Amino acid sequence: YRRKVLHGAVEARLKELIVQTCSNIKVDIIEMEIMPDHVHLLLEVDPQYGIHKTIKHIKGATSRYLRQEFKHLTTKLPTLWTNSYFVSTVGGAPLNVIKQYIESQKTSERK
Repeated sequence: YRRKVLHGAVEARLKELIVQTCSNIKVDIIEMEIMPDHVHLLLEVDPQYGIHKTIKHIKGATSRYLRQEFKHLTTKLPTLWTNSYFVSTVGGAPLNVIKQYIESQKTSERK
């Protein structure tokens, strides 16, 4: 169930945690947009490491730290993240088109 809890201080801290986690596992963040109820990431991941491990690390670390630091997240939600996620490769699409799409998500949400 999507709850719009990713705003303000939670959003800022989530961005910090994602950057830190990706840095620790040597994943490059090309683009990131935090929506009130979900996250868009464009990542460059080593195929030997795998996207599933990357997502698992990002969700695990961010959930643990955000729920420790923001107690209202433990009362509003049974879990911060669901087990599901959407992944798509962008081998055929121009990178600037993908980046533009992710950047436009925040402004299209407000309309």
